[in-house]
Formats: sequence, structure tokens, C-alpha cells
Amino acid sequence: MKVLVFGSNGQLGREITRQFQSKYELVLQNIPSLDITNYQSVADLISYTSPAVVINAAAYTNVEKAEDDEESVFKVNALGAHNLALACRKFQTKLVHISTDYVFDGTTNVEYEEFDPHNPLSVYGKSKLWGEKLVEQVGGEYFILRTSWLYGDGQNFVRTMLKLAEQRDHLTVVADQYGTPTYTKDLVWVIERLMQTEFYGLYHASNQGSTTWCDFARKIFVLAGKSVQVEPVSTAEYPQKAKRPPNSVMDNKMLRLRGLDVMRTWEEALQDYIENECR
Repeated sequence: MKVLVFGSNGQLGREITRQFQSKYELVLQNIPSLDITNYQSVADLISYTSPAVVINAAAYTNVEKAEDDEESVFKVNALGAHNLALACRKFQTKLVHISTDYVFDGTTNVEYEEFDPHNPLSVYGKSKLWGEKLVEQVGGEYFILRTSWLYGDGQNFVRTMLKLAEQRDHLTVVADQYGTPTYTKDLVWVIERLMQTEFYGLYHASNQGSTTWCDFARKIFVLAGKSVQVEPVSTAEYPQKAKRPPNSVMDNKMLRLRGLDVMRTWEEALQDYIENECR
């Protein structure tokens, strides 16, 4: 099976490469070698390579910078997704599109299911919701996977905390935003299982359980054997330009109903990551 991966140099793209390189024929693409905002370039590549599956792991993910760069964000996250969906439908290719928990506003106290109402608070969240809607409007053989608080091979919250642990013995971290840290390894397990099916549609795909950024940081330090005091701070005390949902915990309901939810608890996944990728 041939798999074409857009955004192959990102955290998720590198994990896809690591897990897939011995199993599938991979075609890896990343900016600047190919710009997904250019439809003809996307269509020509899919026509030339004839993949069975296209995975869109390319995204504009700088949530703060996105607030001042709206047009660029929408070009990548919305128009880029639309271009891939159109080309995949034209050549009857399966599309796996990655989205985010930030399509929700976080005002509920329960886990979000796939078809709960959206109300993104940030430019980034709005652009990703547009991407979802455009993929859905085009139709065809697509899977949309929403995930959250992703970490893997690259710069992320876990590595930032471990770096800070070498410099400080006291940190303040936001304690009133709830979500689910998700390891790219586990997300790729789900992608691989889904792409081999014809169960097209929308899925939530995060590790199990929930936490705050503050307790996430504390767990990182415990598992890494670091002695760092972590003090809670409120979102109001840590002002940022982009609004974040106070609760973006998602229920992997569709994966569970299909018998495809292989995601571990976030604590198990984090321990695996720290022991095997952060030593």
C-alpha cells in the first residue's frame, strides 16, 4: 500500500514515518517542497504517485501567532484541507485529515462527543473547523480525526517542561484548563487501523482520561524523576492573545463503538514517551 503524507516533518508526520516505513510505500511531503494551498500542485502529486491513502498532518499550529496571521492560517488549515479533499475525491483516494479539540469552546463540564455543537474561540480553532466542514462538503472517502494536546518527536509541552526543569526548581502552570495529552504513537495506531477500513466519517482520537496543564507538568516531573515545585495559576493570571477552551476533553465515542479505540490512558502513554524518547 502506498501512503502519501503531507506535513511529514512535524511531530505526527515523523511518528507516521517511524511506524509506517517498514510496512508501506511512503511518499513524504513537507513545505516548501509542496504547498497544500496550491490545488494544482496537490492534484498533480496525487495523480502522479497514485497513493491508496493520503494523510494530512500539515497544519498551521501556532495558536498565538495565528491571531495576527488569520489569512495564512485559513489558507493552510481550511483551503489546504479543501484542496486535499477535492483531489482525493477526484482520484478516489482515501483521506485522513487531522483536526483539533479547539473546535469546541469548552463551556461544558462533560466530555465532548463527535457531534456536539462547535464554537471555536481562537483563529486557529476556527480555521480547523472550516477545514473539517470543507472536507465534509466535498465528501468522498475521508476520515476526520480530532485530537488534543499532542506531543511526540519535536518541540512540545513535555520537552519544554523537562528543559525548564534543568534551569529552575519552581514553575507556575495554568491549572484551570482541562484536556487530554495525546502521544503521537497512539494516534498513529488509530490512523493505521482506520485507514484500512471503509468506516468513513468523524472521530475523536485522544488518549484516555483528562488533566490540567498544571497536573500534566507535575506528572512529567514525577515520571522523569525531577524535583520541581509546580504552583497553579489561573488563565486570567496568565494572559494570552488566543482564547483557549477551559474544558476540551473529548470522548472517543465513535472509535469505541467501532471497536477501534486502542488509545491508552494519558498517564501510560506519557510514561512510555518519557522512558523511551526523553532519556
